[in-house]
Amino acid sequence: MIKIEKLTACIGAELSGVSLGDASRDASLFAEIKALLLQHRVLFFRDQNISREEHVAFARKFGDLEDHPVAGSDPEHPGLVRIYRSDAKNPYENNFHTDGLWRPEPSMGAVLRCIECPETGGDTIWVNMVEAYRQLPEEIKHRIAGLRAKSSIEHSFGAAMDPDERRKLAAQNPDVEHPVVRTHPETGEKVLYVGSFTTHFVNFHTPENVRYGLDKTPGASLLLNYLQSQALIPEYQVRFRWKPNSIAVWDNRSTQHYAVMDYWPAPRKMERAGIIGERPY
Repeated sequence: MIKIEKLTACIGAELSGVSLGDASRDASLFAEIKALLLQHRVLFFRDQNISREEHVAFARKFGDLEDHPVAGSDPEHPGLVRIYRSDAKNPYENNFHTDGLWRPEPSMGAVLRCIECPETGGDTIWVNMVEAYRQLPEEIKHRIAGLRAKSSIEHSFGAAMDPDERRKLAAQNPDVEHPVVRTHPETGEKVLYVGSFTTHFVNFHTPENVRYGLDKTPGASLLLNYLQSQALIPEYQVRFRWKPNSIAVWDNRSTQHYAVMDYWPAPRKMERAGIIGERPY
């Protein structure tokens, strides 16, 4: 029987008494876990001594897995991305983001397993973006209703590349447009859907929003910065301390996350199976 411990009033639960290896082979057990995921948005599991094959099989119960154009996948397990921080400091995780927001069909979710972690530091924070939207002032909700925004991999991962590599990455992964407020396809909830991959609004410059010249670029930028800052509010967050064989499973459609970069130069090795999602609406 699964034991459920809520970690905050807003988001996150730790489940015990269950093996994700078993869940990869048991449809009813998987269905129970998926229902809990929709309820708590991110689930945590300790002491999951499972194989890579079981890791991938469990993630595939949610849907097909995706590769990453920069990180790549384990050659023997397509869709299993190795996020190994052992020989270089990498700044791309330590920001609030939704995985694959730069894709036409961003990730549905992910299953992340800790292989090796520092004794201190290296936590990950998740944020409930349904609650972030719900708590917005009504005038802001009215203002952003119908707004759409561009998201880009070029200005994040591409920024560290030489110009030719950056342009190639951008050509292979063109900027995409998504609603600023999306609807969760399974729960019907409204989700604030901008993060660190979001670059600008595409339909802000209307007579209603732009009365004078200064309203145009600064007005849009200030509003976007305000919306992005909602992920910083502690009341919407849960923070998880990793141990080897700990696993997090999250719903990428209703959350953002932030991998805290406070452990360098200690190693941190994680393996993530990302699940292909649907086009937001």
